[in-house]
Formats: sequence, structure tokens, C-alpha cells
Amino acid sequence: MENKLFKNKYLLAAFAMYLAYFVHGMGGIIIAQNKTALMAQWATDAAGIGMVISSLGLGRFIVLFISGKLSDKYGRKPFVLLGIITYIAFFIGILMSPSVKIAFICGLLAGMANSFLDAGTYPALMECFPKAQGSASVMLKAFISAGSSLLPIILSFLVANNMYYGYSFIFCVVILVICGLIILRAPFPAFQAVEAEVTEEKMEVKDVPKSNMWIEGIALIIIGFTATTTFQIIASWLPSYAEGAAGMSESSANMLVSLYSTGSLFSVFITSTLVAKWIKQVRFVFVYPLISLVMLVILYMFPSVLVCQIAAFVIGFTAAGGVLQLALTSMAELFPVNKGTITGLVYSASSISSFVIPSICGVLAAKNVSHIILLDIAITAVGVVLALIVNYRYNKVIKKA
Repeated sequence: MENKLFKNKYLLAAFAMYLAYFVHGMGGIIIAQNKTALMAQWATDAAGIGMVISSLGLGRFIVLFISGKLSDKYGRKPFVLLGIITYIAFFIGILMSPSVKIAFICGLLAGMANSFLDAGTYPALMECFPKAQGSASVMLKAFISAGSSLLPIILSFLVANNMYYGYSFIFCVVILVICGLIILRAPFPAFQAVEAEVTEEKMEVKDVPKSNMWIEGIALIIIGFTATTTFQIIASWLPSYAEGAAGMSESSANMLVSLYSTGSLFSVFITSTLVAKWIKQVRFVFVYPLISLVMLVILYMFPSVLVCQIAAFVIGFTAAGGVLQLALTSMAELFPVNKGTITGLVYSASSISSFVIPSICGVLAAKNVSHIILLDIAITAVGVVLALIVNYRYNKVIKKA
């Protein structure tokens, strides 16, 4: 098996795509991690930083649907390259931005880059490794977590040595340039444009679950919003909360993101093994947010250095380790006919969270950063209730199928 893997002629292309997602892991948190320097550069406050972070979600939402359809029509490589080029423009643009308005536009580019990469990379990896599609996709999450784990370490080194914060951005650009050059030269699987989707009426579907879009369908779509909110707030605002509520230094607080990402990385491998062999993915859609909720309540009630460290790892494990992806696969199981449509619905809800929540958090942070954790508790609690409904409906629907 291992020899076959290394003989795969698409291995170099796959490596470059994984490396691009390693940078994507940094790109998602790099503004929040450099907030002090960027607030000075843009002459703004926490609300301004929150607005720029929110632009990433808006940019992703703008091109989410169209990029996937165009990838099916024109191929995977152009969209992987487009994602890399757009991400490079984001990193350079943020460094050169003189104001929040210009930075907001650059943030839109990062969101668009995310959608372009998703549209090209996910299908490309499935085509590169047709007998291991699930594993190939899960590994992207591992590279994202690795990138977000490394960035705080890099920034701590820069701060400790009084070095220019922008070197973290330049580091990302250099890696992306290497990725782009590899993608240009590396072979991709042969591509054939995808025809219009076969409608449900034309398909012979046996034992299709009698799912209800207005109950479990809507619940899972909203979970796309709540699951994203749970981990997004911790990834972006836990360091600020730890500084204010637990008295941690900025460099130590930023290192919490590495703990968070490490938890996410562990979860990717452990959860994928459990789902593959023993436990249905829909169960984790309930259990993981419930654990996150308990941890968030403890974090709010008993803020300390140790609690912040434990919360970073636990919430990274239970919220950022794949709840969003598990919700999507659960919906695909309940609604197996139109997978493209339901993917767009769930990830659109996720994108709305990425756009709306940072703006709200920026306003709350200007008043009291503890209010951000209360917001996370409230939204996560909604997700837990919805997941309970989904599990109840799943038990009824799948038994009847």
C-alpha cells in the first residue's frame, strides 16, 4: 500500500495542495494574532480588527457557489492556482494597507481564496486518490491545524527578538509561491467537465431516507453556523480573553492558539478512526458541542491560566476537529440525492458565521471581552439543542429507510 502511494504520479500535486492549506491555517488567524501591530498600522481599535476579520467570511460567501460550479466546468488546477494567487494578494495587501477600509478589501480576497482553493482542492484530491477519498480530505484539516499551531510560535519568536511582525506574512507568501510553481508543473488527474446534475426524478433511488428538510435539514444547516461560531471565537478571541481575564502576557496568550490547533489535530485522527469503525458521525455532532459548551461555561466562570490552557485544547478537539464536516456528512446521509446543494447550504451558513460573528465580537470586545465568551456559550447551546433534535430524527428516519 505504501509503495503504491509513493508511485502515485499525482503525489507532488497533492503535496503542494496540502502545503497551501498549511498556509491557509495561518491565514485564518494571522490578523487576530497580529492585532496589536495592525491596530497601530490602521489607527483602529478591536472593533476595526473584528470588521476586517469578518471580511474573510464575506469574501468566501460571495464566490462559494459559483466557484464550485466553475471548477466542475473548467477543471481543478485553475482554481487551485487562482486560490494561491488570491491568497498571496491578501498577505501582501494586509502588510501594505494604510487603513481598515483597504484591509477589509484585502480580507475579502482571503475569503475568496479560501473558496477557490476548496473548489479545486477537495475534488482534485478525491481524483488523485480515488480509493482513499475520505482520508485525503481529512488530511487537509490536519495541515490547517498544523499551520495554525505553528504561527503563534513564529510570532512569539519575532516578538522575543524585536523583529518585524510582517515576516510572518512574508513567510506565508514564500510558501505559496513555491506551491504555485509546483502546481504549474505537476500533473493533475485527467478532467472531464461535469454535466448537469441528474435530477431526483430521473434516478432510481431505493431506500432513500424519508428525511424532513424543515426539521433535521434546517437544524443541520444552522449547526453549520453554530459549529463555526464555537471554534471561530476561541481561535480569534481566546488570547484577548486570557490577557484580560486571566492576566496572561500577549505572547503567552497567543500560544493558546497552538494548544487549540494541537487539540484540533488530535481530533482529526481520533475522530476519523472512531467514525470509521465504531460510532456514527451524527453522535459526535451532539457530543462534541456539548463538551465545548461545558468547557466554555467553566472558562467564563473560573478564568485562570490553567483553565485557559485546558479550554484551548479541549475546544480545539471538540469544536475545531471536524464538527462542521461531520454535520455535513450527516446531512449527506439523511439527504443523499442532492449532495452538491446541501454542501452549499451548510457551508453558506458557516460563511455567514465567519462574516457576522467577528463584527459582533469586535463591538463586544470594545466593551468587555468576557461578553464574547458569553456569546459563544449562547450560540453553542443552540447548536447542542439542534444536534439533539437531529439525533432524535436520525434514529427515526434511518430505521424506517
